[in-house]
Amino acid sequence: MSIYRVIDKLEAYIKDGTALPLKYRVLSEERLVEYIEKMRATLPEEVGRAKLIAKDKDRVLREAQERAQSIVTEASTAHAAMIDDHEIVRQAKRNAEILLRDAEEKAARIAAGADAYAAHVLADLDNRLTTALGSVKKGVEALNNARSPGGNGASNGVQSAPLADAAAKSKRVAFDAQQQTMRETAELESVHVK
Repeated sequence: MSIYRVIDKLEAYIKDGTALPLKYRVLSEERLVEYIEKMRATLPEEVGRAKLIAKDKDRVLREAQERAQSIVTEASTAHAAMIDDHEIVRQAKRNAEILLRDAEEKAARIAAGADAYAAHVLADLDNRLTTALGSVKKGVEALNNARSPGGNGASNGVQSAPLADAAAKSKRVAFDAQQQTMRETAELESVHVK
């Protein structure tokens, strides 16, 4: 029986007691002692339940605090991981931009170097061809002078030797220029392909 029921019965008994003037009541001592005994008997049980509830309350509060701390820790860890992931992505983008910029600069340097090399090869070829063309013109002039009636002509063998030498020299210069052009063109193509 609960303490509250015992108190309710005691209260009902007091109200049902015989009323006297000046608000006094006649009650049985034996009955009052019985209710007090019941209250004493019930009280330790109620106190035990209250202690259990208080103890359980402390346990529930402790578990709630531990769970809250666990949630805060998990959230902090997740937040740190998200920040790390975000930082990794930003660093990867920065690295990619640096690599792309370096590659573009290297490609520009290679293209500029190839253009400079091509300009050098073409200028050298122009000089060689100009030299070869000059030799050819000298050979043609010497040949024309030898054939002309005023020139001493091919009648003497002395005059034809310089013409043959000039023609051979002209052929040799033209051949060398052609070979050099082919080599430089091949080099230029291999540089451009790289």
